[in-house]
Amino acid sequence: MASLKDVAKLAGVSLMTVSRAINEPGKLRPETYQRVKQAIDQLDYVPDLSARRIRGDSNRVQTLGVLALDTATTPFSVEMILSIEKTAREHGWNSFVVNLFADDSAEQTVDLLLAHRPDGVIFTAMGLRHVKLPARLLDKKLVLVNCVSPDYQIASYIPDDEQGQYEATRALLAKGYRAPLCIHLPESTLAAGLRRRGLERAWREAGGELAQLRQYHLDLSDGDERYRDCVALLERHFSAGRRDCDVVMCGNDRVAFLVYQVLLAQGWKIPQQVAVLGYDNMVGIGELFLPPLTTVQLPHYELGRQAALHLIEQREHRNQVKVACPLLERGSL
Repeated sequence: MASLKDVAKLAGVSLMTVSRAINEPGKLRPETYQRVKQAIDQLDYVPDLSARRIRGDSNRVQTLGVLALDTATTPFSVEMILSIEKTAREHGWNSFVVNLFADDSAEQTVDLLLAHRPDGVIFTAMGLRHVKLPARLLDKKLVLVNCVSPDYQIASYIPDDEQGQYEATRALLAKGYRAPLCIHLPESTLAAGLRRRGLERAWREAGGELAQLRQYHLDLSDGDERYRDCVALLERHFSAGRRDCDVVMCGNDRVAFLVYQVLLAQGWKIPQQVAVLGYDNMVGIGELFLPPLTTVQLPHYELGRQAALHLIEQREHRNQVKVACPLLERGSL
């Protein structure tokens, strides 16, 4: 890897001149700047931004550090990370990501993150959840995304899951559906409780009794293979030529995928005989259902954007900010 000395030698200038070409090009004569630039391009030299941060360079580019808890490797919320990076670039900032996995040492991972001396830290999670914050982050400029802290009042940007399910349920009711089968995520998850609350609020406002709702929570404690429990559950309410509900409301799009398979295998037509509603808008999948799946959008892109702007704009609040989850109407209703 080329060094600053290599650039100076090739350009025939001092180290100070190379430094000025990188940080204060306006102070150099144009011909000198061009000579240094050609040497940089020829050697493919990359300035050491971390060293400039350590020296406290007042002209340095500011940086966002992202501590990603089970986030960056998942297809569902990769948009969150991309949004943070894009927003940072648009405002002249850099960003970098450090992954934190369930079996990692949180302390060592945070040390790695802070070694880069970020100007602000964004803590992201896969799936809305409570998080235990590492102590070393508490005195930093910190914002949470898709997670909340039960112990500290920290600014957080989260999906408005309750309102998202409420609006989706109202849309179903407006289309005349009156016998929903609801397959929720596990009761232990924050999202499941919020979405169920939104569903029940819309149902009561429409004059329905909660006892009329057929509601189940999946148990995924043994792993994702338990999604297959949906098959037996559906068979309680559907068989060839018999059904006791007119719409299946799914805890996420993965549940909807199984629902489609069972219903279509039994000969039911979607949506003419049974409608299906998903949740999440799993990246690149919804349009591939036949018919395309109506679902609720988890606003991962906007969550990331707002979190980045929180630090870049130096917002002072420490509130939970709920970001809208819009209904994406496709062919399954």
